[in-house]
Amino acid sequence: MHLTGCMRVTDRTIFPESHSLTEALEQIANEIGTRPLSTYRIQFHNGFKLEQARELVDYLHDLGVSHLYSSPFLEARAGSMHGYDIINHERLNPEVGTEEELHALVRDLNARGMSIVLDIVPNHMGVSTSTPWWRDVLQHGRTSNYADFFDIDWNPLKPELHNKLLLPVLGGQYGDELEQGHLQVVNKDDEFVIKYYDHEFPLDPQTLPLIFEGLGPLPNGEASANGDLQKFSGIIEQLRTLPQHSSTDPEQRNERSGAWEKLRPRWQALLQESPTVKELAGRALEHINGRAGDPRSFDLLHLLLELQVYRLAHWRVSGEEINYRRFFDINDLVGLRMENPQVFTATHRMLRRLFAEKMITGVRVDHCDGMLNPRQYLIRLQLLYSDARVNGPEPVDPVGENGISLEIQQTLAQHDWLERKHPLYVVVEKILEPGEELAKEWPVDGTSGYEFNNLVNGIFLNQESERAFTRIYLRCVGQIADVDTLIYQSKKLIMHTALASEVNVLTHLLGELSSSDRRARDFTLKTLRDSIRETIACFPVYRSYIDERGEYTARDREYVQVAIRKAKRLNPGMSDRVFDFLHDTLLLKGGRLDEIMYRRRLYFALKFQQLTGPVMAKGLEDTVCYVYNRFVSVNEVGGTPKQFGMSLAAFHSENRKRAERWPTSMLATSTHDTKRSEDVRARLNVLSEMPKLWSAFVMRARRLNRNKKITISDGRVVPDGNEEYLLYQTLVGIWGFSRDVKDRAEIVKRVQEYMTKAVHEAKVNLSWVNPNPEYVEALRKFVSRIITGRPRARNFVFFLEELVQSIGLFGAMNSLAQTTLKLMAPGNPDIYQGTELWDFSLVDPDNRRPVDFGLRRKLLSELRRSVDPVELCKELLANYEDGRIKLWLTMRGLEFRREHPDLFRLGTYIPLEATSLNQHVCAFARVLEHEGNSEFAIVAAPRFSYTLTGGKIQPPIGELWGDAAISLSVQAPAEFENIFTGERVQAKNGTILCRELLSSFPMCVLKATSSGA
Repeated sequence: MHLTGCMRVTDRTIFPESHSLTEALEQIANEIGTRPLSTYRIQFHNGFKLEQARELVDYLHDLGVSHLYSSPFLEARAGSMHGYDIINHERLNPEVGTEEELHALVRDLNARGMSIVLDIVPNHMGVSTSTPWWRDVLQHGRTSNYADFFDIDWNPLKPELHNKLLLPVLGGQYGDELEQGHLQVVNKDDEFVIKYYDHEFPLDPQTLPLIFEGLGPLPNGEASANGDLQKFSGIIEQLRTLPQHSSTDPEQRNERSGAWEKLRPRWQALLQESPTVKELAGRALEHINGRAGDPRSFDLLHLLLELQVYRLAHWRVSGEEINYRRFFDINDLVGLRMENPQVFTATHRMLRRLFAEKMITGVRVDHCDGMLNPRQYLIRLQLLYSDARVNGPEPVDPVGENGISLEIQQTLAQHDWLERKHPLYVVVEKILEPGEELAKEWPVDGTSGYEFNNLVNGIFLNQESERAFTRIYLRCVGQIADVDTLIYQSKKLIMHTALASEVNVLTHLLGELSSSDRRARDFTLKTLRDSIRETIACFPVYRSYIDERGEYTARDREYVQVAIRKAKRLNPGMSDRVFDFLHDTLLLKGGRLDEIMYRRRLYFALKFQQLTGPVMAKGLEDTVCYVYNRFVSVNEVGGTPKQFGMSLAAFHSENRKRAERWPTSMLATSTHDTKRSEDVRARLNVLSEMPKLWSAFVMRARRLNRNKKITISDGRVVPDGNEEYLLYQTLVGIWGFSRDVKDRAEIVKRVQEYMTKAVHEAKVNLSWVNPNPEYVEALRKFVSRIITGRPRARNFVFFLEELVQSIGLFGAMNSLAQTTLKLMAPGNPDIYQGTELWDFSLVDPDNRRPVDFGLRRKLLSELRRSVDPVELCKELLANYEDGRIKLWLTMRGLEFRREHPDLFRLGTYIPLEATSLNQHVCAFARVLEHEGNSEFAIVAAPRFSYTLTGGKIQPPIGELWGDAAISLSVQAPAEFENIFTGERVQAKNGTILCRELLSSFPMCVLKATSSGA
């Protein structure tokens, strides 16, 4: 191990030769300064590149951000707007920028003490016939060097799919597409491929001779002066002898690969250079491609297609028969076998280099629940980072299968750094259900923040209004099942449709296990399939974490047992014994198991876990959250429509836990995945304070818009009551402060797109699989009709704007309050691009619209030049609609974090209460005692401002608070300064009056003054 190797790849951290490996690793783990204090999410794509991000560095620094949080920027499919469809892990996305531009961006960030947190995508990759690894598998099947890279079931239940890949890409039935001439063999760059519109599929080289079968025996080579035909005929004969693409014999794999590597250039040269061979190939293609109107003329082409690695099929069959794991139900995002160390090595070479060169200092792991064993992956990631930092961009022998130095692995195995002091900052995209906690054995800093989003949103809902809103909702929609029933039904629907093939794979595996067990062999495949579906439908969380060693926690065991018990209760007509068999299989029970049976059961359990998460996501997030629209502010990723609000006690309890266990977890309120932006939810939450007024608005809207509904050909009236109720909430949430009629055209377009997506996801009147263009067109017309009425008439828009004007200020107060809490709570706050000003966005792609950074730079520069913060805050409050007030609050909060990093990384969290009006203020202290020094901050934010003011449009400041005071339950300084206004505040008898805390600005963060400390 050569520690001096570090000097080649790092420009700031150098490990002297005298350092032992252990000391070097410990130094890396202790680099707390590289860990984020805050992040700012940037979405890279061909419309926003690295060079444009470089122009934002000064702005982000002035805003107070410590880390740029980047969307994935490895090479993705052309035109990708998100980067999660990576096709090449070896280089940057050329549409985003070059390595030189990335280096320049990092240099500028580092010069200001900033760095990058990168979103990485280990679970899946984007595939097409232009993706090298995937194309190789399509051409060579199981003999491909990449056959084990993808999560493919090569032995599915359907015999005709053995050793094949089902590709559901056809727009119609296979036979129709074939005989209409839509499938053709063409010569593309001297390589024969199957062309189907924009798709091009490679051909198994062993089957290439078949293309020439229709011409009869090839002419004698002597007929060609230069012997080209003889050479070509010789190549064809050699191609016939290649090993089958279904072979799993390593020797045959090497033989086939080596032979094709030699034959391919000779084959291509003849096709390119020999007129005789070109003419022959032209005749062969004309013959094999058949003649329209003559079905038998396509027989040879059909035979050629039947011999390929892939089986082309109608797109509708994907749900039931596709035999590779996908990201949810997206056919061209294929699951990677990240548990395979070779896959880890191949997909992380570029990442290793970025680690070694300190281009990135943290990662967010996308969809970690999709991997077979997330814990194993996360440990490897920490090892990779350590190895890269010590040994540089290239591994140093001896190296393990995972591409990581064996010495690094052995050294780290002797320490507890993987559990307590891991070197790399990592957050995982993990949705935690209520009561669920992140696995403490994972070497991570926390999650990407969905649970905080739902937590902080919840405290701005008035829980006392739940029954009233349920009544309003039912009045609009009639009867609807409760949320738990909807989730159960929706998960089953998903398993019968979009993810049926994944259930079939599990059924096949479980069937093989049952047939080997004399006490279970009489279970039919239908019974086994039903037991799997019912258990997954009842699974209480996204997934359990039985690992590759067969180890699991009491928590995991309880999840399985809860699901089995509920499945039994809901299915009295099914035998308990089949559920008992599934229970024992998942938990590796059932008497003495030999090694083979144990490994087979373990494999089933691991694969079962990979399915429960996608089913939950598709059933809850992508179905129920569009069906149960009682109060859509809570219909969020990581949330549930049945959770109507959150108590302050619960909010404080979760924050204390996070401070103790995950103090650097990410805190999010808007993300690229949220269904509504933080400002939309904040405004909607005001409605929970005024159920009677909301009810009156909805009933009036229904009356005004009744004649604008449309009856379609099957007799249905569009929209239905549920869709209409969703639409009204959506319009209230996104309607701008301006009454400018010119803005309406954009709103119409945005809402039309949103409602189109919503009704497809709901899967009630139509779906993506069963579209109904007539229904969608009627819905879009309804949206347009109700929004584009005559200006100033007492129509729907008149009353909509009246409502928005009455709640707009209070929605803004909610947004400022949740931003304040996010900036000061335990964890690292994330700012989604553009949300430092008001952002009334809906689900993607609406939340990926271009951000006006020029405006934000200009406004921030003006704010920073202000010399009188009190007067500034008054002016910002008076003009709150322009959003500068949120920008000011964000900047001051982030600056305060940067000035007191230890307070937020290490400080304790202490809930505070008010002596009166306690339900209207959320307050807490952040305290750090360290080596005789102390740091102290008090945070206070209002809630239920509409109720506090009695509906009068005024901010919750000053005398409105009366004699209410915050009780300081801990020993605190005597004097503080408000970081927003600069005002001094005195603590008297262990309390601070709210009217002094919030005298001129509705949010408060107090820092101890030097005289008061």
